Amino acid sequence: MAVKTFKPTSPGRRGMTGSSFEEITKDKPTRALIIHKRGSGGRNMHGRVTVRHRGGGHRRHLRVIDFKRDKFDIPAKVASIEYDPNRSARIALLNYADGERRYIIAPLGLKVGDTVITSPNAEIRAGNTLPISNIPVGTLIHNIEMQVGKGGQIARSAGVAAQLLAKEGEYAQVRLPSGEVRLIPQKCLATIGEVGNLDHSNIKLGKAGRKRHLGIRPTVRGTAMSPRDHPHGGGEGRQPAGMPGPKSPWGKPTRGKKTRHNALTDKFIVKRRAKKQR
Repeated sequence: MAVKTFKPTSPGRRGMTGSSFEEITKDKPTRALIIHKRGSGGRNMHGRVTVRHRGGGHRRHLRVIDFKRDKFDIPAKVASIEYDPNRSARIALLNYADGERRYIIAPLGLKVGDTVITSPNAEIRAGNTLPISNIPVGTLIHNIEMQVGKGGQIARSAGVAAQLLAKEGEYAQVRLPSGEVRLIPQKCLATIGEVGNLDHSNIKLGKAGRKRHLGIRPTVRGTAMSPRDHPHGGGEGRQPAGMPGPKSPWGKPTRGKKTRHNALTDKFIVKRRAKKQR
């Protein structure tokens, strides 16, 4: 994939870049593999906003993606590489030998006409899915299961890949894209290769309208609000937060506050992710 630039015909276009979509081979999705998606605007079942700054955006259809890759020992040929508005990665349409069609996340290097398969004895090649116990140490993998049969949950975004570091007993050590090292059961499935669309992180939206097309509404700074609306608000002129640590609009610590507390999965973390360099 290449990044497309635009002539600066307007202030919004001056810094704008976009995808060239040169790898896309089909414009419209397969009708049997799409379902209608209705936006929630960040609201829960009671109508209350639980996720701020959501709403609007272009109308989308959900593509039904096969994260489980559970059709064992049945080869499939790649029919097309398609755009999916619901994720950063591209998707590939597979035509299985038994006539079934499914979408998968398209790994880097997968082309129309290639054959992929899910099998314990599959070749170590991009797009093939194997149990982690059958994958050589050091291999780059994506769409990794955390529980056997649940489907891939790790490393599904554009340009990411995890690396298999070691195997010991029932578990394997996998380094995630964040730098975290985690234990994964060796019976879990993973797909060979890294996810395609590498240049997604280099895209510059250029104008506020493109953010709205994605369904993301504006964010107002707390320092621009009044004291009754935000803990950072108020004061004559521009003022710092004036309190120990940044706060959310409801007075809770934020921006760096640890929020992950999962007793079921935290025990499988061997090494925490690397901290950002400031």
